[in-house]
Amino acid sequence: MTNNIFQTLFFLARPAAGKSEIIHYLESVPLSERMERFHVGKMIPLDDFPMLWSWFEDDDLLAEMGKPRLHTDEEGYFKYPYLWDLLIKRLGLEYKKLQRDNDLEDATVIIEFSRGKEHGGYRSAFNHMDACLVNQAAIVYVDVSWEESLRKNRKRFNPDKPDSILEHGIPDKKLEHMYAETDWFEITQDSPDYLVIAGHKVPFIVFENEDDLTSKINRDFLNRLNERMNTLWHLYESVDF
Repeated sequence: MTNNIFQTLFFLARPAAGKSEIIHYLESVPLSERMERFHVGKMIPLDDFPMLWSWFEDDDLLAEMGKPRLHTDEEGYFKYPYLWDLLIKRLGLEYKKLQRDNDLEDATVIIEFSRGKEHGGYRSAFNHMDACLVNQAAIVYVDVSWEESLRKNRKRFNPDKPDSILEHGIPDKKLEHMYAETDWFEITQDSPDYLVIAGHKVPFIVFENEDDLTSKINRDFLNRLNERMNTLWHLYESVDF
């Protein structure tokens, strides 16, 4: 391990669970303090939402031109389930470009995405993950119920910024169809601390957020984040990378 920091840190959750808010908070912490308290270096984000959103925009433009939509139907659902796995492949490709073009010694690559059972869940995502993404990686899973995901999704949606990381939203019916069920606890039930993904041992923790601490960013939030990140770091240190 390099410089006492996570090399790659995944933030996974249902939509609007609070993962982006945690990332936003970490970005606000001065680098030296962030490295000491949370073991997170210079933050380089990789998020599949901008990739996904560009497909929606492309299809809307094609429809305006009278041409067939490539990725989605008129209701905004993917035409082909494997496109969810293509997004994971795309994250791997973007990571390889980062490795090629940047000195990542003092950096932590932050990877954020959501997966529901309806489109293969985390099991399918992990099965399609390139080994480069999970070599010296760790996972923060932000846990909220389906009802809390729905409430926060409604609250955060800004119709003037549907492409915003922090302010995008999903229609209720679509959110329920895709994310009411998640397989996270199914795939982690036999191993409370680690997953094996693409041949690599990946430690994880669960950040409980049913009480929505990520919208408060108060002392309780900081205490929970400190405790969870320290636990994750101890797990990470114990892995023989």
